Amino acid sequence: MQAEQQQVPSPGATAAHLLTPRRELLLLLVLAGIQFTHILDFKIMMPLGPQLTEAFGIRDAQFGLLVSAYTFSAGLSGLLASVYIDRFERRTLLLVLYLLFALATLACGLAPTYESLMAARIAAGLFGGILSAMIQTIVADVIPFARRGKAMGIVMTSFSVSTVMGVPLGLYIAAHSDWHTPFIAIAGLSVALAVGGWLVIPSLHGHLAANAGSKALQGIATVVRDTNHLRAFAFSFCMIFAGFSIIPYITIYMQTNAGVLTSQIPLIYLVGGAATLVSAQLIGRLSDRLGKLKVLGVVACVAVLPMMLITLSAGLPLWGILIITTLFFVFVSGRMIPGMALVSAAANPAYRGTFMTLNSSMQSAAMGLAALVGGLVISRNPQGMIQYFWVCSLIAIGFNLLALALARRIRVHA
Repeated sequence: MQAEQQQVPSPGATAAHLLTPRRELLLLLVLAGIQFTHILDFKIMMPLGPQLTEAFGIRDAQFGLLVSAYTFSAGLSGLLASVYIDRFERRTLLLVLYLLFALATLACGLAPTYESLMAARIAAGLFGGILSAMIQTIVADVIPFARRGKAMGIVMTSFSVSTVMGVPLGLYIAAHSDWHTPFIAIAGLSVALAVGGWLVIPSLHGHLAANAGSKALQGIATVVRDTNHLRAFAFSFCMIFAGFSIIPYITIYMQTNAGVLTSQIPLIYLVGGAATLVSAQLIGRLSDRLGKLKVLGVVACVAVLPMMLITLSAGLPLWGILIITTLFFVFVSGRMIPGMALVSAAANPAYRGTFMTLNSSMQSAAMGLAALVGGLVISRNPQGMIQYFWVCSLIAIGFNLLALALARRIRVHA
């Protein structure tokens, strides 16, 4: 895999040379903070599932649709953004979209009905749908491939922090206030991080020269004609589909079938998130040292076990459930660190923004379809217990193994 690496200059190379190690670290921390709020905005929906289904009197499938609406909207946003993303300076575009995302998240917190919450979630998806793609594009523009595994590990620590701190805190606030409050808090934090982003993120416009004079759709056509790009898109789709066949319904299953108390749910996210704070850094460093593909193969294969066990954990004591859920968080999220380093390096650097937004659309579509499929697969028996959750694990394992096969065929650029 490393032998196939092509040394293609990145449009962000000039900006990268201007960054001191301290400035680079601050950049990664701010990007991780932006990613944190974006991910938390999505992840907070899942542990709030029981509260939302009760508050609005909706079925599990309707809750799944609420989750899917955000991701489908985000996917559409990525498709639209692929037309213009490489035609604007990176920092300005990221922060404008981020502020609009904050406004939509505030609307979620103020939503009085299921329908208004659905509309606000769609708006949040439209503006927030390409934030991850923008962040990964900036990292790929600024950080050399040899150090990108560690950089991705820092940025993706946001997933862990959103789990270990954000989700339990959001649930605590919701329990002592109402479900509206976490969204309002996320919106406020987003505004503060946008100010920090303006101060820390460098101006990145090297890609503009490479796209000067090109037509709006020419970049998209160039990206989708590249078979290596298509393999990377398929890989991303399968990686995300594998995780989100299970993730949206973990809280509902744990409370309904496994007997975990509402007050104990934050403990699952606290322990799992704390473990991933450590594992994300380790996996990132090992990816740089041993090779992204090799580490991905090991982590993805180990992830198969908790994918199956988490859907069969009913009847276990709390400590057993915590072991399984922690392994799930560590290895299922851990796959994404070497995986996204590979994907970011699969792009032609001149069209990296377009590539990453199209990739984000694929990931959003995978999230939405997986959540929708999961909602259709599971059902309730007459006693109200979740049935057929184990089928979701088989679907997840199948897509996880398919992703591994696709990863071996991806060529990387510097």
